[in-house]
Amino acid sequence: MGTFEDRKVYAKGHLDESALGDVPAALKGWLEAARTSDPTDYNAMTLSTIGLDGHPNARVVLLRSLEELDGEHAVAFYTNYESEKGRELDAHPNAAATFFWRELERQLRIRGRVVRMSEADSDRYFASRPRESRIGAWASNQSSDTAGRTEMEAAWASFDEKFGSDIPRPPHWGGYLLMVDAIEFWQGRPGRMHDRLVATRDGGSWEVRRLQP
Repeated sequence: MGTFEDRKVYAKGHLDESALGDVPAALKGWLEAARTSDPTDYNAMTLSTIGLDGHPNARVVLLRSLEELDGEHAVAFYTNYESEKGRELDAHPNAAATFFWRELERQLRIRGRVVRMSEADSDRYFASRPRESRIGAWASNQSSDTAGRTEMEAAWASFDEKFGSDIPRPPHWGGYLLMVDAIEFWQGRPGRMHDRLVATRDGGSWEVRRLQP
């Protein structure tokens, strides 16, 4: 078996407790900095769920917005409710999201419970998607077995012919809110002495503590 001996020195920043005086603002600030650094992939996050077999499951999805609901903050993403992750979230409505921004040498970890968005909010976002993506939401039985690419393309063509420009949101597709109950801000530092600050929500306030790297 080969070895992986590539080394990286983390030296682009530091993180003090004073930076988390307003945790939701710090979250937004980190995302804005990531967007400036990498406009294409800054919102790619690894979403981890609890599998129906009890094992963890993870995949990359896209953060679409930051939301506030009754004084709580959340990250929003969209998917097929009948997909593997949709079924897992129905059974175990808790999840984690991880961002890694290489150029900034930063990692962000979010944990919390997951709730579905309102139908009106899901409708609004669905209407903003490109037509091809809206057709795809109808054509794909996400996470199900398929006989091959030809079957998938035939389904897409069928719905493309069925719908004009007004394409309704499929009832099995919509948004989720991952409520931010705990969030870790990680900044790489030299000698692997990384800065790790964890903010945990306690009612309307946040408790911040530092972890060993």
